Amino acid sequence: MAGGVASISQGSSENRANPTCTVCSSSTYSRNANNDNFLQIIHSEALLRGLNALRSAEKLFDVSLIVEGRIFKAHRVVLAACSDYFCAMFTDAMREAHQSEIKLNGINAHGMELLLEYVYTSKLELDRNNVQDVLSVSTHIQMKAAIDACSHFLESQIDLDNCVAIAALADLYSLEPLKMKAYRYMCSRLDEFAQTPDLLSLTLDQFEHVLACNYPVDCSEQRVLEIVLEYCLESDLKPELTRRIFGKVQFHQIGACALNAIKSKWNAEPEPNSIASAYYRILKDEMIKQEMLKLRLSDVYADDLLSAEVLTNTRGMELALVKIGGFETNGLTNRISCYLPSKGKWESLTVIPHIEQCNYGTAVLGNDLYVVGGSYDVCLKEYIHPFGFRYCPAKNKWKSIAPIQADRCRFSLNAMGSHFLYAVGGVCELNENDGGAELWAHDMTVSNCERYDANTDRWEYLPALSENRSQHAGVVLGDELYISGGIDRHIVLASLWRFDTKSNTWHKLCPMPTPRADHVLIVFD
Repeated sequence: MAGGVASISQGSSENRANPTCTVCSSSTYSRNANNDNFLQIIHSEALLRGLNALRSAEKLFDVSLIVEGRIFKAHRVVLAACSDYFCAMFTDAMREAHQSEIKLNGINAHGMELLLEYVYTSKLELDRNNVQDVLSVSTHIQMKAAIDACSHFLESQIDLDNCVAIAALADLYSLEPLKMKAYRYMCSRLDEFAQTPDLLSLTLDQFEHVLACNYPVDCSEQRVLEIVLEYCLESDLKPELTRRIFGKVQFHQIGACALNAIKSKWNAEPEPNSIASAYYRILKDEMIKQEMLKLRLSDVYADDLLSAEVLTNTRGMELALVKIGGFETNGLTNRISCYLPSKGKWESLTVIPHIEQCNYGTAVLGNDLYVVGGSYDVCLKEYIHPFGFRYCPAKNKWKSIAPIQADRCRFSLNAMGSHFLYAVGGVCELNENDGGAELWAHDMTVSNCERYDANTDRWEYLPALSENRSQHAGVVLGDELYISGGIDRHIVLASLWRFDTKSNTWHKLCPMPTPRADHVLIVFD
């Protein structure tokens, strides 16, 4: 059998009538009433090796490509199969279709050599010295797979020293994903990038794109304004262009004191006709304009995050709804989706990096999502675990946190302040060596309370709630945590408790009119 080896095991005539046959891993074989179908997976590899062997032996060549004086011999059918450029050249009514020698102008010989090696071997060796040559030639001859390979390679090489050059290259060759990655990288390190000479090497269009692309930045909007002023002054921009750039600054994120401090630096009254004086007038006009629009532009939740120093800047950020795990038609899922109002649809965000689970606690602290504890089933038996995970949306990365001290599920998890999580109640499994084990039986409802410090990555026990409960609701109001309802040994509760985080004490409040569990408790202002 040409092109490779395949083995098929067949039994008696009765078995041969059966459409199921045993084949080697490199082949598939199926049968129905009318025909037999045989597919050899390694056939394409064998074919490519055969074509490369013909090239190495210099057999059956039918075209020579002349690039920068160098001659590259090849097979028309191979070139046409890999390149839209050569396919059109050899199949349409073009004079090159009948020429044995074709001179290609405007491309690099070294890049052509590497691409021919790729065509015949599927191997493309890229490095920082040759990637631009390969990208230029592959774009010219319309070889999409090679273009994608160059783009992926450049994405992996982006750093502070070359991000501007890669952004320019992406713009030149219309590589939008690469362009997005380069500018996203630039913005993510904007404060550091602004201290390099590359800031002033940006063209006006590039600098404007940095401000307009709405990617997350690593500095405050006050710092962004300072960078804009520096760029405009050093580039000696005309006032009308400066006004256009200033329009990309989000003044509503800058406090009045910070704005006045910056404005005072640009008070150029001694030289009323200078560029600095023009910038001062533009800055003053923009401040007045933005102050008038501030209430309309401001996002209350985003402003709260800024004032609490959770976020340094809300650029590239949008308040989103997040759907975490749960049960789907196929059972448990760890998938997390988000709903962005600007897009008006749900999109997949990430997956909890753990065995598929449920009944865990979730909270948002410092704009990071925390998933703690929970349970999973093995052979219809529920197992409770203590593990916790933190998801950073800015970096799109998960990180494990310290396990909660008591394995628990069906509890409440609430964020308080800038770095605390409070876990209350739930169904718990305790190690016999744990303190307080005599109070908690295996798999019984407990009222233990723990606090997590995100700064130290540590859990600590707090005074316990006097009533056992699980499947309750919890909410934070100011410096206090409220717990309502729940279940204690199959009894539905109506009680309402308040935990004072300053004194670490519980206070029983007026009970709810109706006992309830598996409910929601929210703050409405």
